[in-house]
Amino acid sequence: MSNPFKNRTLPLNGPAADMAPVVPNDGQDLPDVAVALYVENGGAVSFVSIKGFERTVEVGDRAVLPVGIVRVNATGTTATGLHAFVI
Repeated sequence: MSNPFKNRTLPLNGPAADMAPVVPNDGQDLPDVAVALYVENGGAVSFVSIKGFERTVEVGDRAVLPVGIVRVNATGTTATGLHAFVI
């Protein structure tokens, strides 16, 4: 099978190399910085951006949050089915 990603530097504007499930945690950063976040079931998402700012935003079902994210906080996050787009 041909792999178009082999020997290619992936751009930040996509496509991502993988998606990883996210378990919100107030004290632990994501294993890999997310270039975006996919939300299956809407609600509030509390996160720390790559700039180090804590933010909370309301999103709907099947939303994509196109921002670099270091941590998704448990406190303040009501959305579920979170997945990090990673490179």
